[in-house]
Amino acid sequence: MKRLVITSGRGPAECRIALSKALAVMRTEAEGLGLSADVVEGPAPDARGPGSALVIIDGDDEGTAAFVQRWAGSVLWVAQSPVRPHHRRKNWFVGVSELAPGRGGAGGSELRAGEVRFEAFRAGGAGGQHQNTTDSAVRATHVPSGLAVVAREERSQHRNKAVALRRLAALIAAQEDLAREAEKSERHAQHDQLERGRPVRRFVGPEFREA
Repeated sequence: MKRLVITSGRGPAECRIALSKALAVMRTEAEGLGLSADVVEGPAPDARGPGSALVIIDGDDEGTAAFVQRWAGSVLWVAQSPVRPHHRRKNWFVGVSELAPGRGGAGGSELRAGEVRFEAFRAGGAGGQHQNTTDSAVRATHVPSGLAVVAREERSQHRNKAVALRRLAALIAAQEDLAREAEKSERHAQHDQLERGRPVRRFVGPEFREA
């Protein structure tokens, strides 16, 4: 399990829009690789999206490590501002960095009985010949917070419940860690420190297409 913090730092609304678009691409890429991507978003100052988010990537060690390597660094979005159409600036940056494992990353022991609601369903999506064909996939919802995760890679419902609990515990811990990380980023003006000349990923246009 890996954790990525993605932040717009002190950037304008366009950077928050870029962040939201990057999160959507992360989810799609993770699913295509057979990984799970659970997201905790920071507070949004307006309807254009959060200033930061924490993404928990779970799956095989090799796959999660490769995913982190592909994203860690600065991400550039080249597009005319959807907020200020006549603005001359077209380059918008967000930063992605790996965060150390949180207190909830090792398992679901911190979740209290009765706080989690389970729903079983037939798995769909990526998986090929290994895709489950029975109602063994599990959606686990933490009732007090509303946070939810899905586990579908195991062939038994019991095992998927255990995986879901582990991910849910990590997601709950991530809420606190994200708040601390956002505070630290503000203190150190993280947005000002982005390597704007060497983005690891570059996307263009309103459709956020990789270039």
